[in-house]
Amino acid sequence: MQLFYAPEIEKDTKLFSFNKEESKHISKVLRKKEGDQLYITNGKGWLFEAEIINADIKHCNVTITQARLKHKKNYYLHMAVAPTKMNDRYEWFLEKATEIGIDEITPIICEHSERKVIKPERYEKILQSAMKQSLTCYLPKLNDAIDFNTFIENNNSEGQLFIAHCEDDEKYDLKRKVLPDSKTLLLIGPEGDFSSAEIKKATSSGYIPVTLSDNRLRTETAAIVGCHIISIANG
Repeated sequence: MQLFYAPEIEKDTKLFSFNKEESKHISKVLRKKEGDQLYITNGKGWLFEAEIINADIKHCNVTITQARLKHKKNYYLHMAVAPTKMNDRYEWFLEKATEIGIDEITPIICEHSERKVIKPERYEKILQSAMKQSLTCYLPKLNDAIDFNTFIENNNSEGQLFIAHCEDDEKYDLKRKVLPDSKTLLLIGPEGDFSSAEIKKATSSGYIPVTLSDNRLRTETAAIVGCHIISIANG
């Protein structure tokens, strides 16, 4: 099964025309013909079955034959992760987190952040590609980059709140604190970790300090480990 992404399709759509790029891919690369079946998602949970009625390389037209709303996960995971110095490592996190299961991502700019500018268009494409590859019908929400203090002030009252850091303060094991079937927000810092002031601000705002491993992890590795722990807790 190959999954296509078309955010414009809604549950009542009957006919749809792919853009030039996707039309060329379907007709010329995949060699699909009239009568062939395609699977499409709008990233909002809907899986559409469609039949090609015109396999033109510029305008591939399909008719929607069936629409099904896929069940959501029994939990909601929002991760606020500082951009990594090497951009490809953050992109790797986005890809793998989408495959494992994540609902919302916020890049946070911290005191020790070496990268303060992101490429949201590039990140969106990676999320879309990972969604299609993993055959999920829910596209993770990518928020704009925001500075740490502003983020904490605006996100301190809903669900389980965790901050993973490397300082020697008292911390809890995430896998022993996370509750299943819940909304969870996990903060992961940059290569230089969160500053002491940032950790204090988060914990005073209700964030529980946690550890993810006995080993010191890179930002992107810590983010994937955290994502996986929460997924396993809801398995």
